[in-house]
Amino acid sequence: MILFRALICAAVLAAAPATTYAKTCGGDFNNWLSTLKAEAVSKGHSKSQVNKFFRSARIDPKVLKADRSQGVFRLTFTEFAMRAISANRMDNGKKNMQKFKRTFAKSRKTYGVQPAVLTAFWALETDFGVVQGNFNTLNSLITLSHNCRRPDLFRPQVFATLELWKRGDFDPVKTKGAWAGEIGMVQMLPEDILHRGVDGDGDGRVRLKTSAPDALMTGARLLKDLGWQANQPWLVEVSLPKKMNWAETGLDKTKSVSDWVSKGVKARGVKMPNGNLQAALMLPQGRKGPAFLALPNFFVYFEWNKSLVYVSTAAYFATRLSGAPVFNKGKPDPALSANAMKALQKKLKKHGHDVGKVDGILGAKTRAAVQKEQVRLGFPADAWPTAAFVAKL
Repeated sequence: MILFRALICAAVLAAAPATTYAKTCGGDFNNWLSTLKAEAVSKGHSKSQVNKFFRSARIDPKVLKADRSQGVFRLTFTEFAMRAISANRMDNGKKNMQKFKRTFAKSRKTYGVQPAVLTAFWALETDFGVVQGNFNTLNSLITLSHNCRRPDLFRPQVFATLELWKRGDFDPVKTKGAWAGEIGMVQMLPEDILHRGVDGDGDGRVRLKTSAPDALMTGARLLKDLGWQANQPWLVEVSLPKKMNWAETGLDKTKSVSDWVSKGVKARGVKMPNGNLQAALMLPQGRKGPAFLALPNFFVYFEWNKSLVYVSTAAYFATRLSGAPVFNKGKPDPALSANAMKALQKKLKKHGHDVGKVDGILGAKTRAAVQKEQVRLGFPADAWPTAAFVAKL
Protein backbone atom coordinates (compact mmCIF):
# COMPACT_ATOMS: atom_id res chain seq x y z
CA MET A 1 0.00 0.00 0.00
CA ILE A 2 1.59 3.23 -1.14
CA LEU A 3 0.69 5.68 1.57
CA PHE A 4 2.88 8.73 1.54
CA ARG A 5 4.26 9.97 -1.75
CA ALA A 6 1.45 8.41 -3.75
CA LEU A 7 -0.90 11.17 -2.60
CA ILE A 8 1.59 13.99 -2.30
CA CYS A 9 0.44 15.54 -5.53
CA ALA A 10 -3.14 15.57 -4.36
CA ALA A 11 -2.31 17.78 -1.42
CA VAL A 12 1.11 19.32 -1.32
CA LEU A 13 2.24 20.61 -4.67
CA ALA A 14 -1.10 21.91 -5.81
CA ALA A 15 0.15 25.34 -4.79
CA ALA A 16 2.89 25.37 -7.45
CA PRO A 17 3.13 28.76 -9.18
CA ALA A 18 0.94 29.10 -12.23
CA THR A 19 2.45 29.05 -15.71
CA THR A 20 1.08 29.07 -19.24
CA TYR A 21 0.36 25.33 -18.91
CA ALA A 22 -2.95 26.16 -17.24
CA LYS A 23 -3.95 27.87 -20.50
CA THR A 24 -3.05 24.95 -22.76
CA CYS A 25 -4.35 21.95 -20.81
CA GLY A 26 -7.36 19.85 -21.72
CA GLY A 27 -9.15 19.66 -25.05
CA ASP A 28 -8.46 17.20 -27.81
CA PHE A 29 -5.74 14.85 -26.64
CA ASN A 30 -3.95 14.50 -29.96
CA ASN A 31 -3.76 18.26 -30.40
CA TRP A 32 -2.54 18.66 -26.85
CA LEU A 33 0.08 15.94 -27.32
CA SER A 34 1.34 17.72 -30.43
CA THR A 35 1.99 20.87 -28.38
CA LEU A 36 3.75 18.78 -25.74
CA LYS A 37 6.01 17.23 -28.38
CA ALA A 38 6.76 20.63 -29.88
CA GLU A 39 7.79 21.92 -26.48
CA ALA A 40 10.05 18.91 -26.00
CA VAL A 41 11.73 19.67 -29.34
CA SER A 42 12.15 23.30 -28.29
CA LYS A 43 14.03 22.05 -25.23
CA GLY A 44 16.68 20.48 -27.44
CA HIS A 45 15.40 16.96 -28.03
CA SER A 46 15.34 15.71 -31.59
CA LYS A 47 12.01 15.16 -33.28
CA SER A 48 12.76 11.47 -33.82
CA GLN A 49 13.59 11.01 -30.14
CA VAL A 50 10.42 12.79 -29.08
CA ASN A 51 8.20 10.77 -31.41
CA LYS A 52 9.75 7.54 -30.21
CA PHE A 53 9.40 8.46 -26.54
CA PHE A 54 5.75 9.50 -26.76
CA ARG A 55 4.68 6.73 -29.14
CA SER A 56 2.71 4.84 -26.45
CA ALA A 57 1.42 7.87 -24.54
CA ARG A 58 -2.28 7.85 -23.70
CA ILE A 59 -4.81 9.00 -21.12
CA ASP A 60 -5.38 6.58 -18.23
CA PRO A 61 -8.90 6.98 -16.72
CA LYS A 62 -7.84 5.04 -13.62
CA VAL A 63 -5.36 7.82 -12.80
CA LEU A 64 -8.12 10.43 -12.84
CA LYS A 65 -10.27 8.21 -10.63
CA ALA A 66 -7.43 7.84 -8.12
CA ASP A 67 -6.78 11.58 -8.20
CA ARG A 68 -10.37 12.28 -7.20
CA SER A 69 -10.41 9.75 -4.38
CA GLN A 70 -9.67 11.60 -1.13
CA GLY A 71 -11.56 9.55 1.46
CA VAL A 72 -8.44 8.54 3.35
CA PHE A 73 -7.82 12.18 4.30
CA ARG A 74 -10.91 12.00 6.52
CA LEU A 75 -9.47 9.35 8.85
CA THR A 76 -8.36 10.49 12.27
CA PHE A 77 -4.73 10.23 13.29
CA THR A 78 -5.50 7.28 15.56
CA GLU A 79 -7.42 5.43 12.85
CA PHE A 80 -4.76 5.94 10.22
CA ALA A 81 -1.76 5.32 12.46
CA MET A 82 -3.17 2.09 13.88
CA ARG A 83 -3.96 0.90 10.36
CA ALA A 84 -0.63 1.90 8.82
CA ILE A 85 1.83 0.94 11.57
CA SER A 86 1.37 -2.79 11.87
CA ALA A 87 3.44 -5.20 13.91
CA ASN A 88 4.73 -6.66 10.63
CA ARG A 89 5.93 -3.25 9.44
CA MET A 90 7.60 -2.62 12.77
CA ASP A 91 9.41 -5.97 12.61
CA ASN A 92 10.46 -5.55 8.99
CA GLY A 93 11.55 -2.01 9.70
CA LYS A 94 13.92 -3.09 12.43
CA LYS A 95 15.26 -5.93 10.27
CA ASN A 96 15.90 -3.59 7.35
CA MET A 97 17.57 -1.02 9.57
CA GLN A 98 20.01 -3.78 10.54
CA LYS A 99 20.34 -5.22 7.03
CA PHE A 100 21.21 -1.85 5.50
CA LYS A 101 22.99 -0.37 8.51
CA ARG A 102 25.99 0.67 6.38
CA THR A 103 23.75 2.59 3.99
CA PHE A 104 21.90 4.21 6.88
CA ALA A 105 25.18 5.16 8.55
CA LYS A 106 26.41 6.70 5.30
CA SER A 107 23.19 8.63 4.71
CA ARG A 108 23.25 9.94 8.25
CA LYS A 109 26.87 11.03 7.98
CA THR A 110 26.31 12.66 4.58
CA TYR A 111 22.87 14.19 5.02
CA GLY A 112 22.12 14.07 8.74
CA VAL A 113 18.90 12.07 8.35
CA GLN A 114 18.26 9.45 11.02
CA PRO A 115 17.76 5.80 9.95
CA ALA A 116 14.32 5.57 11.56
CA VAL A 117 13.04 8.53 9.54
CA LEU A 118 14.02 6.95 6.23
CA THR A 119 12.78 3.53 7.31
CA ALA A 120 9.34 4.89 8.18
CA PHE A 121 9.05 6.51 4.75
CA TRP A 122 10.22 3.31 3.08
CA ALA A 123 7.64 1.26 4.98
CA LEU A 124 4.66 3.54 4.53
CA GLU A 125 5.27 4.26 0.89
CA THR A 126 5.99 0.82 -0.55
CA ASP A 127 6.24 -1.76 2.24
CA PHE A 128 10.01 -1.76 1.76
CA GLY A 129 9.80 -1.91 -2.00
CA VAL A 130 7.25 -4.71 -2.28
CA VAL A 131 4.35 -2.54 -3.50
CA GLN A 132 5.62 0.24 -5.75
CA GLY A 133 2.50 0.79 -7.83
CA ASN A 134 1.30 -0.65 -11.11
CA PHE A 135 0.49 2.49 -13.09
CA ASN A 136 2.43 3.25 -16.25
CA THR A 137 4.43 6.26 -15.11
CA LEU A 138 4.50 8.14 -18.39
CA ASN A 139 0.77 7.72 -18.89
CA SER A 140 0.10 8.85 -15.33
CA LEU A 141 2.05 12.04 -15.90
CA ILE A 142 0.54 12.54 -19.34
CA THR A 143 -2.96 12.17 -17.90
CA LEU A 144 -2.35 14.58 -15.04
CA SER A 145 -0.64 17.07 -17.34
CA HIS A 146 -3.55 17.04 -19.77
CA ASN A 147 -6.04 17.41 -16.91
CA CYS A 148 -6.49 21.05 -15.92
CA ARG A 149 -6.36 20.64 -12.14
CA ARG A 150 -2.58 20.83 -11.73
CA PRO A 151 -0.83 20.88 -15.12
CA ASP A 152 1.89 23.20 -13.81
CA LEU A 153 3.08 20.47 -11.48
CA PHE A 154 2.93 17.49 -13.78
CA ARG A 155 3.99 18.76 -17.21
CA PRO A 156 7.59 19.44 -16.07
CA GLN A 157 7.67 15.89 -14.71
CA VAL A 158 6.98 14.57 -18.22
CA PHE A 159 10.07 16.35 -19.54
CA ALA A 160 12.08 14.95 -16.62
CA THR A 161 11.11 11.41 -17.68
CA LEU A 162 12.33 12.22 -21.18
CA GLU A 163 15.73 13.17 -19.74
CA LEU A 164 15.82 10.01 -17.63
CA TRP A 165 14.98 7.95 -20.72
CA LYS A 166 17.89 9.45 -22.62
CA ARG A 167 20.14 8.44 -19.72
CA GLY A 168 18.83 4.89 -19.93
CA ASP A 169 17.01 5.13 -16.58
CA PHE A 170 13.40 5.17 -17.77
CA ASP A 171 11.24 3.09 -20.12
CA PRO A 172 8.08 4.83 -21.39
CA VAL A 173 6.37 1.46 -21.84
CA LYS A 174 7.64 -0.59 -18.90
CA THR A 175 8.36 1.84 -16.05
CA LYS A 176 5.57 1.68 -13.49
CA GLY A 177 4.86 3.35 -10.18
CA ALA A 178 2.21 5.25 -8.23
CA TRP A 179 -0.80 6.85 -9.89
CA ALA A 180 0.66 10.33 -9.45
CA GLY A 181 3.88 9.50 -11.28
CA GLU A 182 6.21 8.68 -8.38
CA ILE A 183 8.77 5.95 -8.91
CA GLY A 184 10.69 3.54 -6.74
CA MET A 185 11.00 2.40 -3.15
CA VAL A 186 10.64 5.89 -1.71
CA GLN A 187 8.22 7.08 -4.37
CA MET A 188 9.97 10.08 -5.87
CA LEU A 189 8.85 12.24 -8.75
CA PRO A 190 11.00 12.20 -11.90
CA GLU A 191 12.39 15.71 -11.40
CA ASP A 192 13.63 14.75 -7.93
CA ILE A 193 15.25 11.63 -9.34
CA LEU A 194 16.82 13.64 -12.14
CA HIS A 195 18.31 16.31 -9.89
CA ARG A 196 18.74 14.52 -6.56
CA GLY A 197 19.32 10.89 -7.50
CA VAL A 198 22.19 9.29 -5.59
CA ASP A 199 24.11 6.15 -6.57
CA GLY A 200 24.06 4.53 -3.14
CA ASP A 201 25.36 1.11 -4.12
CA GLY A 202 28.23 2.35 -6.29
CA ASP A 203 27.23 0.61 -9.52
CA GLY A 204 27.26 3.83 -11.52
CA ARG A 205 23.45 4.02 -11.93
CA VAL A 206 20.55 5.43 -9.91
CA ARG A 207 17.96 2.66 -9.64
CA LEU A 208 15.27 3.61 -7.13
CA LYS A 209 13.03 0.68 -8.05
CA THR A 210 15.54 -2.09 -7.45
CA SER A 211 18.33 -0.69 -5.25
CA ALA A 212 17.53 0.04 -1.61
CA PRO A 213 20.83 1.93 -1.09
CA ASP A 214 20.06 4.18 -4.08
CA ALA A 215 16.53 4.82 -2.81
CA LEU A 216 17.55 5.50 0.78
CA MET A 217 20.44 7.79 -0.08
CA THR A 218 18.29 9.69 -2.56
CA GLY A 219 15.50 10.04 0.00
CA ALA A 220 17.98 11.37 2.57
CA ARG A 221 19.32 13.90 0.11
CA LEU A 222 15.80 15.08 -0.68
CA LEU A 223 15.00 15.57 3.00
CA LYS A 224 18.20 17.53 3.52
CA ASP A 225 17.42 19.71 0.52
CA LEU A 226 13.94 20.32 1.93
CA GLY A 227 15.48 21.67 5.12
CA TRP A 228 16.10 18.73 7.45
CA GLN A 229 18.33 19.82 10.34
CA ALA A 230 21.07 17.23 10.70
CA ASN A 231 20.53 14.73 13.50
CA GLN A 232 17.92 16.86 15.25
CA PRO A 233 14.68 15.42 16.70
CA TRP A 234 11.35 15.77 14.92
CA LEU A 235 8.55 14.63 17.23
CA VAL A 236 8.03 13.53 20.82
CA GLU A 237 4.85 12.30 22.47
CA VAL A 238 3.93 14.18 25.63
CA SER A 239 1.48 14.08 28.50
CA LEU A 240 -0.39 17.24 29.44
CA PRO A 241 -1.59 18.88 32.64
CA LYS A 242 -5.32 18.96 33.22
CA LYS A 243 -5.51 22.72 32.83
CA MET A 244 -3.89 24.57 29.97
CA ASN A 245 -4.52 27.52 27.73
CA TRP A 246 -5.57 25.40 24.78
CA ALA A 247 -5.50 28.40 22.47
CA GLU A 248 -1.70 28.18 22.65
CA THR A 249 -1.76 24.79 20.94
CA GLY A 250 -1.52 24.16 17.22
CA LEU A 251 1.20 23.96 14.60
CA ASP A 252 0.99 27.68 13.87
CA LYS A 253 2.21 28.58 17.38
CA THR A 254 5.56 27.64 18.89
CA LYS A 255 7.35 28.02 22.20
CA SER A 256 10.67 26.74 23.47
CA VAL A 257 10.68 23.23 24.87
CA SER A 258 11.60 24.76 28.23
CA ASP A 259 8.48 26.92 28.11
CA TRP A 260 6.31 23.90 27.48
CA VAL A 261 7.98 22.05 30.34
CA SER A 262 7.29 24.99 32.66
CA LYS A 263 3.59 24.65 31.79
CA GLY A 264 3.57 21.02 32.89
CA VAL A 265 4.14 19.28 29.57
CA LYS A 266 6.14 16.07 30.04
CA ALA A 267 7.76 13.68 27.57
CA ARG A 268 6.17 10.26 27.52
CA GLY A 269 8.54 7.29 27.50
CA VAL A 270 11.50 9.19 26.03
CA LYS A 271 13.85 12.01 26.96
CA MET A 272 12.60 15.56 26.42
CA PRO A 273 14.50 17.35 23.61
CA ASN A 274 16.87 20.26 24.22
CA GLY A 275 15.04 23.03 26.04
CA ASN A 276 16.18 25.70 23.59
CA LEU A 277 14.48 24.08 20.61
CA GLN A 278 11.23 25.59 19.40
CA ALA A 279 8.22 23.30 19.38
CA ALA A 280 4.50 23.39 18.69
CA LEU A 281 2.04 21.44 20.80
CA MET A 282 0.13 19.28 18.32
CA LEU A 283 -3.23 17.77 19.28
CA PRO A 284 -4.36 15.74 16.25
CA GLN A 285 -7.69 14.88 17.94
CA GLY A 286 -8.02 17.63 20.48
CA ARG A 287 -7.05 17.90 24.13
CA LYS A 288 -8.51 14.49 25.03
CA GLY A 289 -6.52 12.60 22.41
CA PRO A 290 -2.81 11.98 21.67
CA ALA A 291 -0.43 14.91 22.19
CA PHE A 292 2.95 15.62 20.62
CA LEU A 293 5.60 18.31 20.61
CA ALA A 294 6.41 19.00 16.97
CA LEU A 295 9.98 20.21 16.50
CA PRO A 296 11.50 22.07 13.51
CA ASN A 297 12.26 18.89 11.55
CA PHE A 298 8.62 17.85 11.82
CA PHE A 299 7.66 20.72 9.55
CA VAL A 300 9.94 19.37 6.81
CA TYR A 301 7.46 16.50 6.47
CA PHE A 302 4.93 18.99 5.12
CA GLU A 303 7.22 19.54 2.14
CA TRP A 304 6.29 15.96 1.22
CA ASN A 305 2.59 16.04 2.07
CA LYS A 306 0.18 18.63 3.45
CA SER A 307 -2.11 16.18 5.24
CA LEU A 308 -1.67 16.32 9.01
CA VAL A 309 -2.79 12.70 9.29
CA TYR A 310 -0.09 11.50 6.87
CA VAL A 311 2.62 13.67 8.30
CA SER A 312 1.94 12.91 11.94
CA THR A 313 1.73 9.17 11.20
CA ALA A 314 5.03 9.09 9.30
CA ALA A 315 6.77 11.13 11.99
CA TYR A 316 5.31 9.08 14.82
CA PHE A 317 6.25 5.82 13.07
CA ALA A 318 9.84 7.03 12.98
CA THR A 319 9.77 7.66 16.74
CA ARG A 320 8.51 4.12 17.29
CA LEU A 321 11.38 2.72 15.24
CA SER A 322 13.66 4.82 17.43
CA GLY A 323 12.33 3.19 20.60
CA ALA A 324 9.36 5.33 21.64
CA PRO A 325 6.33 3.55 23.14
CA VAL A 326 2.91 3.14 21.53
CA PHE A 327 1.08 6.45 21.84
CA ASN A 328 -1.65 7.03 24.38
CA LYS A 329 -4.93 7.08 22.46
CA GLY A 330 -6.72 8.96 25.22
CA LYS A 331 -10.49 9.36 24.94
CA PRO A 332 -11.06 12.00 22.29
CA ASP A 333 -14.52 13.18 21.35
CA PRO A 334 -15.80 11.42 18.22
CA ALA A 335 -14.80 12.89 14.88
CA LEU A 336 -17.47 14.54 12.78
CA SER A 337 -18.77 12.66 9.77
CA ALA A 338 -17.79 13.91 6.32
CA ASN A 339 -21.20 15.52 5.85
CA ALA A 340 -21.12 17.11 9.30
CA MET A 341 -17.64 18.45 8.57
CA LYS A 342 -18.85 19.98 5.31
CA ALA A 343 -21.75 21.59 7.16
CA LEU A 344 -19.29 22.97 9.72
CA GLN A 345 -17.08 24.36 6.99
CA LYS A 346 -20.05 26.14 5.45
CA LYS A 347 -20.94 27.62 8.85
CA LEU A 348 -17.37 28.78 9.35
CA LYS A 349 -17.43 30.45 5.95
CA LYS A 350 -20.59 32.30 6.92
CA HIS A 351 -18.71 33.54 9.98
CA GLY A 352 -16.06 35.00 7.69
CA HIS A 353 -13.37 32.34 7.94
CA ASP A 354 -11.27 31.09 5.04
CA VAL A 355 -11.48 27.30 5.21
CA GLY A 356 -10.53 26.71 1.59
CA LYS A 357 -12.59 24.13 -0.28
CA VAL A 358 -15.64 22.67 1.47
CA ASP A 359 -14.43 19.07 1.29
CA GLY A 360 -15.29 17.47 4.62
CA ILE A 361 -11.61 17.31 5.61
CA LEU A 362 -10.31 18.86 8.83
CA GLY A 363 -7.37 20.66 7.28
CA ALA A 364 -5.16 23.42 8.65
CA LYS A 365 -7.49 26.26 7.65
CA THR A 366 -10.53 24.57 9.12
CA ARG A 367 -8.68 23.82 12.35
CA ALA A 368 -7.57 27.44 12.66
CA ALA A 369 -11.12 28.66 12.12
CA VAL A 370 -12.51 26.19 14.65
CA GLN A 371 -9.99 27.32 17.25
CA LYS A 372 -10.91 30.98 16.79
CA GLU A 373 -14.61 30.21 17.15
CA GLN A 374 -13.94 28.04 20.20
CA VAL A 375 -12.28 31.01 21.85
CA ARG A 376 -15.20 33.27 20.93
CA LEU A 377 -17.82 30.83 22.20
CA GLY A 378 -16.00 29.83 25.38
CA PHE A 379 -15.10 26.26 24.37
CA PRO A 380 -11.66 24.74 25.12
CA ALA A 381 -9.73 26.01 22.09
CA ASP A 382 -8.05 22.78 20.98
CA ALA A 383 -9.12 23.05 17.31
CA TRP A 384 -11.06 19.77 17.51
CA PRO A 385 -14.70 20.33 16.53
CA THR A 386 -17.26 18.46 18.62
CA ALA A 387 -20.97 18.02 18.04
CA ALA A 388 -21.67 20.42 20.94
CA PHE A 389 -19.44 23.06 19.39
CA VAL A 390 -21.11 22.71 15.99
CA ALA A 391 -24.55 23.03 17.59
CA LYS A 392 -23.52 26.16 19.45
CA LEU A 393 -21.97 27.68 16.33
